[in-house]
Amino acid sequence: MTTTTPAPAVPLNALRDLEERALNAWPARQTVFHHGWVFRLSGGYTKRANSANALEAGAPFDGVREAAEALYARHGLPAVFRLSPLAPPEADRALAAAGYAHFDPSLVLHRPLAPGSVGPAEGCTLVSATPSDAWLSGFAAANGVAPHHHRLHHSMLESVAHPAAYALQHDQGQAVGFGLAVLERGAVGLYDLAVASTHRGGGRGRALVQGLLHWAAQAGATSAYLQVRAQNTPALRLYESLGFRPAYAYHYRVPR
Repeated sequence: MTTTTPAPAVPLNALRDLEERALNAWPARQTVFHHGWVFRLSGGYTKRANSANALEAGAPFDGVREAAEALYARHGLPAVFRLSPLAPPEADRALAAAGYAHFDPSLVLHRPLAPGSVGPAEGCTLVSATPSDAWLSGFAAANGVAPHHHRLHHSMLESVAHPAAYALQHDQGQAVGFGLAVLERGAVGLYDLAVASTHRGGGRGRALVQGLLHWAAQAGATSAYLQVRAQNTPALRLYESLGFRPAYAYHYRVPR
């Protein structure tokens, strides 16, 4: 069964720029380019870094599924497709017909960012460029990263090529809040936002976002974006209250 995706709220050229930034900000260990698509491989850690993505609007889908299935099988991974509005409609239809399940509908949100528009956040420490050991171990615990994926996650963060900032919050000496911002071409992307389960609901998520946006504005960013699951209502409410609005939607197609 195919699904209806809302029309993007941004022009395709702006959408493509956001997709490029997101691919750069969350680098895969390996990338293979194939007729306007990119196949990303990272040992199975996160769908985003182990999925096939369209790079150009309307990139043809002929032969793409077969090529992706062969490549991912060679690396012991399922062929996962992340379908943004850059992918042609026939890609979703063909994958549905081949038995691929619709999975994890998500939204890309964005907002303008001007100097002085976001003040510093109380209790939010920023460590530029590289994460500390406390950040790495704390995020893995808060976000449920499997032990065998810890080194993969660390190596992906080490591969971020653009300016980055890591947000860290403490409670009585314990690291409990985590976030990452990556700045490219005037836009900052927010990633790895997580709060330890026993410390959620107290405004820590808001402080993390504010702290990262403040850093980005000081560094010259004029806009911000992030990705969120469409069914994560609490997060959507938080981001909307911070000025974020939908730019476009995407979803995954995964083998059943």
